Amino acid sequence: MSSDTLAKVPTAPEIPEPAGAPRVVPQRRYGQWAAAVVVLLLLGFAVNSVVRNKAFQWDVVADYFTSDSILRGLWLTLWLTAVVMVLGFALGTLLAVFRLSANPVLRAVSWGYVWLFRSIPILVQLLLWFNIGALYPEVLGVRTVNLLSPVAVAVVGLTLHEAAYAAEVVRGGILSVERGQIEAAQALGLSRWRRLRRIVLPQAMRSIVPPAGNMLIGTLKGTSIVSVIAVNDLLFSAQLIYHRTYQVIPLLMVATLWYAVVTSVLGIGQYYVEKHYARGTESAR
Repeated sequence: MSSDTLAKVPTAPEIPEPAGAPRVVPQRRYGQWAAAVVVLLLLGFAVNSVVRNKAFQWDVVADYFTSDSILRGLWLTLWLTAVVMVLGFALGTLLAVFRLSANPVLRAVSWGYVWLFRSIPILVQLLLWFNIGALYPEVLGVRTVNLLSPVAVAVVGLTLHEAAYAAEVVRGGILSVERGQIEAAQALGLSRWRRLRRIVLPQAMRSIVPPAGNMLIGTLKGTSIVSVIAVNDLLFSAQLIYHRTYQVIPLLMVATLWYAVVTSVLGIGQYYVEKHYARGTESAR
């Protein structure tokens, strides 16, 4: 069809609005605007009270924020978080596979592990492992008194605790994969391990990543509990300083600000990881 022919194609005439037709006016939400103003005012008062309150001693916070002892404690906190998450999810994935196994013994062992370690508070677990020598003074000819250092106790206790929760996260992710995907993999003759590694887990990550990210942030903050067994993490480093200087509030603010900074960075990383595994879905937009 030529350009002249296209130019001659009639277009639909514009329909004029009838005289006296009602004009659509957006609904005015005065209540929402009033609530927003009130919230902003309250937030402003709160921020102002924190910034101008001399009891926080922000000059002391600035002095200690990047001190060597605080940075060493921060490094140990980050290291402990990374090790616990890697070991916890490795063990948790194994427990999740056991829980979905056709073997009733493996299912029972996995269920019992998750039930036990989710039932005992993490502080109690750490104290039990710290005092393991009182329960079993000798195992296989090896004396257990002072066998584990405080850091080793923290790694063992936190890992076993996190593995119980990681097992449920991974199990939920695996169950979220459509059964048809697994049946198609079986029809192709893939082994059970290859089906899990190549088909199931990549798709399950879409459901695993969000709760796993929350667990990572929770583990980072949860490592502060190891200060009760004298592990020189971020909080314990701050405690050592304020026990010497009696500047409790500013040192606690130093630890608080570092936790806020690291959790914010982890939150940003979680967003991009979620976006990566959500490619091709509505949630990726």
